[in-house]
Amino acid sequence: MAVNNISEAQFADEVLLAKELVVVDYWADWCSPCKQLAPIIDELAREYENRVKFVKVDTTAEAGLAAQQGILSLPTLQFFQGGQVVKSLSGGKSKNALKKVLDELI
Repeated sequence: MAVNNISEAQFADEVLLAKELVVVDYWADWCSPCKQLAPIIDELAREYENRVKFVKVDTTAEAGLAAQQGILSLPTLQFFQGGQVVKSLSGGKSKNALKKVLDELI
């Protein structure tokens, strides 16, 4: 399953109104740890397909949305359930660390 970039206009429909757990990956093309995290997010999206939705927000293009969500460092992952942030992680993370969080939340 491809992980799509979303805009501020899509945020409510894609994240806040989603029935499943949604992981939002806030990133920027100049961010080295973001680039390291990207293939891990893609792998997890395939492994958790139909259970967890993964989306990305390009903070350069969507600076207003990043500010609205209180994103202060990159990469940041926010985990949403029922339209609410239930967990937030900043910095690079290993695949196993992220799987542990996902398994706790689903």
